[in-house]
Amino acid sequence: MQARVIAAMRQRIINGDIVPGTPLSEFALAEEFGVSRTPVREALKQLQTEGLVEIRPRVGTFVTTPSRREITELFEMKELLEGAAARLLARRGRVAEIDMLERNLREADEAVQRDDRERYAELVQEFHDLLIAGADNSKLEAHYRMLMNQLAYSRLVNTSLSQPGRALQSDREHHLVLELILEKDGDSAEHVMREHVRASRRALLAGLSTGSSNEGFGTARS
Repeated sequence: MQARVIAAMRQRIINGDIVPGTPLSEFALAEEFGVSRTPVREALKQLQTEGLVEIRPRVGTFVTTPSRREITELFEMKELLEGAAARLLARRGRVAEIDMLERNLREADEAVQRDDRERYAELVQEFHDLLIAGADNSKLEAHYRMLMNQLAYSRLVNTSLSQPGRALQSDREHHLVLELILEKDGDSAEHVMREHVRASRRALLAGLSTGSSNEGFGTARS
């Protein structure tokens, strides 16, 4: 029961179904999941260790609202991990993830042409997930999954893409990364991938500053 509650709550937070700053009631969650308050309480403690909720003694439990500094620090780690993944994938040759990345980019090109930001945001997440999977390094992937949970990336990617011209530029950057991977140029693939993550971070922080974040994402605390 506890694992079920953890999985369901984690997914809701990551997807942005529960917005940052939302108070979480043990009683209401216990009622919803049809369990006692004990597994809910333990689930919330686990989610706190993952950085997804904040438990304030004698105040309550709230969905975490990351500060700008926390976002910057998490993106710095994202940059390192995704850069390493691009380098590792470049060493592997023509693996299945390459075919999936090529398909992803074809669909991404079409989404950008249609100005379909919602679909492009989904493809952005898929591109990065395929890159990590293609690295074929379980330790790297485990750290990456924990990091992305803390970022609740799906809440943030639309904010980044809301900046004028960012979707088209992001698509071009993805193409360049894959070209370098296909050329087995691991050094350049890592460099370009890291630059891509930095550009995404700049666009995200600009979006948060102007208040152009996607619906449901609260303003990050300073």
